[in-house]
Amino acid sequence: MLTPISSFKGLNQITAAILLSGAAVAANAGTVTTDGADLVIKTKGGLEVATTDKAFSFKLGGRLQADYGMFDGYYTRNGNSADAAYIRRAFLELGGTAYKDWKYQINYDMSRNTGSDSAGYFDEASITYTGFSPVNLKIGRFYTDFGLEKATSSKWVTAFERNLAYDTAEWVNDNSGMGLQASSVVGNAVFLSGSLFSENNNDTDGDSVKRYNVRGVFAPLNEPGNVLHLGLQYAYRDLQDSAVDTRIRSRMGIRGVETTGGNSAGTNGTRSVFGGASATQGLWEDDAVWGVEGAWAMDALSVQGEYMRRTITADAAAEDVDVTGYYGQVAYTLTGEPRTYKLEGAKFDTIKPANKQLGAWEVFYRYDSFTVDDGNFTTSTAVRQVGDTEGKSHTIGVNWYANEAVKISANYVKASTDNINNEAGDDSGDGVVMRAQYVF
Repeated sequence: MLTPISSFKGLNQITAAILLSGAAVAANAGTVTTDGADLVIKTKGGLEVATTDKAFSFKLGGRLQADYGMFDGYYTRNGNSADAAYIRRAFLELGGTAYKDWKYQINYDMSRNTGSDSAGYFDEASITYTGFSPVNLKIGRFYTDFGLEKATSSKWVTAFERNLAYDTAEWVNDNSGMGLQASSVVGNAVFLSGSLFSENNNDTDGDSVKRYNVRGVFAPLNEPGNVLHLGLQYAYRDLQDSAVDTRIRSRMGIRGVETTGGNSAGTNGTRSVFGGASATQGLWEDDAVWGVEGAWAMDALSVQGEYMRRTITADAAAEDVDVTGYYGQVAYTLTGEPRTYKLEGAKFDTIKPANKQLGAWEVFYRYDSFTVDDGNFTTSTAVRQVGDTEGKSHTIGVNWYANEAVKISANYVKASTDNINNEAGDDSGDGVVMRAQYVF
């Protein structure tokens, strides 16, 4: 719904205009006026108010994801079946434009699923300056740019949980701290980004650990249903004289084995340590990850994959830790709609149903694998053996985009491990997870 309102000046009057509009409707008044440019109010997909000259805007939205999962085998310590019901995300999102060249975004997650804060946490709180076109400068708290699947919003990723390769280096696209990022679209075919991030970790002098990320994507085809995407990325951080948790831990694609914001498997959930070490001062010199990403889409069919390699260089530790990980995914929309693609951010987006009654139906398959070579582990235990540890999973699923706001999904995950098992000796497990999502 679009509603013009005459004469408006200044972002700080948008909220007042909304309230005045509501009061006018209630009182059967016909006109609300201010003293500047006209306003356009959109109520489809949240509440958005903007001036017609696009100098000021305000959008209120959010997302709710409610998950339920069942799993057994490796996923529980005793191998018996367990389940989990939890709110995966409950975001309230506020963003917009001020004085044409300034963008702002505040996302607050009330689910408690990711942070340890009893009342939730800021998923993002950032300001972006766009006046140096085509370069955008962002400052604040945000996820640093690394990888195609991470760039894609959690609202529109194909599988519930992102690929296992990301579990091998969670820090590369974490948002814990503050940062500065520059990004640009060049020639309608290239996306570039680079960031400097100050983590919530310090060295012995109290100097924060600095993270550096760069990503470059070449996408000569970047229209919905016609995508060719090739990218490279690199991330680095100096760990000398700092105490940083480098443990490589994985839930193997099932969040319910260990989560907050709802019920989980509790003490019976398995989240194994495949390598690395808990925070110990002076253990490591530095940490570096590089990766490649690729995607191709033609009409209703899309194929994508990523490969990552990480090296944690030893200082006081006896040996370096080397990690590799990759995944490959193929998806097909049975009802014929293509996946939306955005060159700004170099990412896939939603599927928009063509039939409002039937919705859009998507099916997919994904294979994930990672290997951890950690020679610092020299004595076998009941749940971990000496040698390279590996994790693998097969995921099949279906997504029903009932409309542009509601998405209903189900995933089946079959996982296996090498040189890692639960307390009952299981090195494989199965899980089924279902999700109801509402976006506004």
